[in-house]
Amino acid sequence: MKKSSLILIASVLLMLLLPAVAFAADPDPAAANAQKFGFFTVLPPLVAIVLAFISKNVVLSLFLGVLCGTFLLQITNGNIFSALLNAFLSLVAKVLGSLADPWNAGIILQCLAIGGLIALVGKMGGAKAVAESLAKRAKTPRSAQLVTWLLGILVFFDDYANSLIVGPIMRPVTDKLRISREKLSFIVDATAAPIAGIALISTWVGYEVSLIKDAYSTIGQNVNAYNIFVSTIPYRFYNILILMFIVFTALFLKEFGPMLKAERRARSTGKVLSDTARPMVSAEATDLEPKDTTKLSVWNAIIPIGVLIIGAFLGFYFNGYNSIMGGEDKDLIKLLETAPMSFAAIREAFGASDASVVLFQAALFAGIVAMVMGIGKKIFTLGEAVDTWIQGMKSLVITGVILLLAWSLSSVMKELGTAAFLVSHLSDSIPKYILPSIIFIFGCIISFATGTSYGTMGILMPLTIPLAHAISPDSAYVIMNAGAVLTGAIFGDHCSPISDTTILSSMGSACDHIDHVNTQLFYAVTVGIITVLFGYLPVGLGVPVYITLPVAIVITGCAVYMFGKPVEEVKSTEETTSMSKAVTMKS
Repeated sequence: MKKSSLILIASVLLMLLLPAVAFAADPDPAAANAQKFGFFTVLPPLVAIVLAFISKNVVLSLFLGVLCGTFLLQITNGNIFSALLNAFLSLVAKVLGSLADPWNAGIILQCLAIGGLIALVGKMGGAKAVAESLAKRAKTPRSAQLVTWLLGILVFFDDYANSLIVGPIMRPVTDKLRISREKLSFIVDATAAPIAGIALISTWVGYEVSLIKDAYSTIGQNVNAYNIFVSTIPYRFYNILILMFIVFTALFLKEFGPMLKAERRARSTGKVLSDTARPMVSAEATDLEPKDTTKLSVWNAIIPIGVLIIGAFLGFYFNGYNSIMGGEDKDLIKLLETAPMSFAAIREAFGASDASVVLFQAALFAGIVAMVMGIGKKIFTLGEAVDTWIQGMKSLVITGVILLLAWSLSSVMKELGTAAFLVSHLSDSIPKYILPSIIFIFGCIISFATGTSYGTMGILMPLTIPLAHAISPDSAYVIMNAGAVLTGAIFGDHCSPISDTTILSSMGSACDHIDHVNTQLFYAVTVGIITVLFGYLPVGLGVPVYITLPVAIVITGCAVYMFGKPVEEVKSTEETTSMSKAVTMKS
């Protein structure tokens, strides 16, 4: 019997063994259900987490987690089989309800539209042209690593595109300069999910914003989720520190752990791969490659991506402007009428905008611009442009599936009163200062075991914000805990051996996958420890983030400088020995 079948049977048996409890009829069903079901309110996210650990399949895990919750809500009078049928029907209804929500629909559409845009830019050779232009500036191991890092930052809009574009373009350059494939794949991987997760516009933003908005609604707050997302960025310590970690290792030319051995091997022998390596080769990368006859131009990337960014920011302003002007807040209306371009007016307009609609509009328009450019330059025909756009959207269909299941799980937990139960039992027992660190560590463990950040975010965000709000209603405290969820989830997406981004980074860099994981995991754990000790613990104790973040960056640099050893040490020693022998022979 297959493993997945065993998991499914075990999950069904688990639900069948639950005691029959009646759905509470109460003016406040969430609070009543929290009291009625007790610990069983935690079962849906628990099932999702445990099955994710076992099966490594986030879609199956989320599905069964939602089914477990709807089963609890449907069980009455001990009729198990009737409850199972109704639970399945309720699950379908919740998924359809999630899709029917205009905000959710906008989020899914903007993700798909950005995916189509990325494919068009790749097919026009825009990304390749930018990469090759930067690669010409890489003359030394230090500059090559910094250029690879910079290129990874520039391909901020999608982690998959980052892994499949940066690695293949920079690989010939880094090979020539004797930089190990392990180091190349680390830089590629560490500038994929970490930068896409904090970029103001990317395929990640919609998902993160939607989770934030939904979680805040459970505590009765209707917030501008995009503004909250932006506010979490300074608290995304792991994302920021791992990006700075790359810079420090490149500037100091120092490494430690398994990466030191790999880099010294490459520098001293020229072997960019170990003798036992079995490099992965990216088949997906060819889908983003332009035709051989295509004339490469950086403008094929700058113009479409520029249209996306500028269009999004203009859209944020005008969408929010129209929303405020159509509202009843006379003070804000007066502000926009008297000083429409002031910082305060722009801030308020952005805060009142609908991010899901604006990002979809900007991505769709940018996609049209890319099509017109490609057709005008005879890079592809209209039919080929549409096919490429659709192909790009297909790559993000799985994101839509995970989104719908995550929203459904959040809805079930809200109805069951999961957050209310946790708040009532944990708000008085967890010290305020320690919660962000606990959330981050828990996110790291789940995301590493499952290999997905999306599933981790979907499970933890609906629980974290109500709990943080109960411990302290201070908005900055809630935001730092939301940031801990988002950056903890990135940890696993960055370095888990089963993460699709980690696998694509190995493929794009043509590196042995196990060698890639072994060398970068040592670095990821180091940055994770710094994140807790010099990031979340200080801010939890009340140290302002504008002090904590720079200090954490300095500590990261000090760690590389103090614990790292010069990569060139072996080469220098060998050269000295050879020169000594040569002098002796001549003598």
